Amino acid sequence: MSEISYDDFEKVEIRVGKVIQVEDFPQARKPAYKLWIDFGDLGVKKSSAQITKIYQKQDLTDKLILAVTNFSPRQIADFMSEVLVLGVVLDDAEVVLIQPEKEVPLGKRIL
Repeated sequence: MSEISYDDFEKVEIRVGKVIQVEDFPQARKPAYKLWIDFGDLGVKKSSAQITKIYQKQDLTDKLILAVTNFSPRQIADFMSEVLVLGVVLDDAEVVLIQPEKEVPLGKRIL
């Protein structure tokens, strides 16, 4: 992987959000959930996340997450994904969400 500058990194907006709604996403090619995430002043954004192996829907509601909020929206089946939820991809392709250690204000930027 090539090196990037700090200026390149600063272009990526990673912000804290709280999952407020979760639905199954049977139209997705790989098992996924539809997420609605509250980013405070940025509003509620949608995302598709392939996290069904580790997380149950009821465990995701009110969970703080980190997401890239300044990518262009991406159409996934019949759903427009507006942010990229961040997670650690394990060897078996399962994803563990990255989240703040403590409660922090929604929408705050990660640096």
